[in-house]
Amino acid sequence: KGYMALLGQLTVAGDVSEDMFKSRYAEISGNPDYKIVVLEETETGKVVGTASLIVERKFLRGCGKCGHIEDVVVDSSKRGLKLGLRLISALADAAQALGCYKVILDCSEANAPFYAKCGFVRKEIQMVKYFNS
Repeated sequence: KGYMALLGQLTVAGDVSEDMFKSRYAEISGNPDYKIVVLEETETGKVVGTASLIVERKFLRGCGKCGHIEDVVVDSSKRGLKLGLRLISALADAAQALGCYKVILDCSEANAPFYAKCGFVRKEIQMVKYFNS
């Protein structure tokens, strides 16, 4: 349905065999702290949008939970149709329903105005350290 190709529009998706995909899907689908939303085009069955929510269980805030939105992408041919807003809204609602006290995400400077329209505010900075495999 084009899920991996869609993720490739966001970043390097890598070579993922069908067996690898199925194995990872089984891990994720069995984890109540992980949600993936996909938008599928009715006519073609093609996946045209996706985003993920990972719930972090914390000791802070009375053993609260924090939602992390990741891997947000809408097919380049479908951008501007408010599909990204639908993805973000669905995951923010899910985070709240799961008892998260906040939901956060990282984004590029270029995408910050979009997330502001989704109700997010700029807070602090992001740091990253990549590991070569």
